[in-house]
Amino acid sequence: MPEPPATLLPADAEADAALSAAEQAGSDEAFAEVAARFPTYSAGWAALAARAFAEDQVVPAYAYARTGYHRGLDQLRRSGWKGHGPVPWSHEPNRGFLRCLYVLSRAADAIGEADEAARCAQFLRDCDPAAADALASN
Repeated sequence: MPEPPATLLPADAEADAALSAAEQAGSDEAFAEVAARFPTYSAGWAALAARAFAEDQVVPAYAYARTGYHRGLDQLRRSGWKGHGPVPWSHEPNRGFLRCLYVLSRAADAIGEADEAARCAQFLRDCDPAAADALASN
């Protein structure tokens, strides 16, 4: 059976601009404002998750990543995704979801959820091996 077509999430220029401004501000509050203002925008949740994980705040990282992951699943489904098939890293709007999936895997591992960590890591690789490779090399 042929692989389904790649799912490409829609761009959100306003949310992208808000995230860019938060990155320039560099504060946790600025990133939290992006997530609050654009709660369906996985890239905002991914930024919060990555920051929390980098600061050894594993439980908040897990929560942020899980929120962004679920919001991303909703967007994928609205974009025609049927539960499997490529979600290319090369398409910038997909990266928020893929980053959430990556941090969710790492945070799950850090809190001892080995099965979930493995499932998320495999899901990321199934979406796009390039995403897994790019995120692991950071």
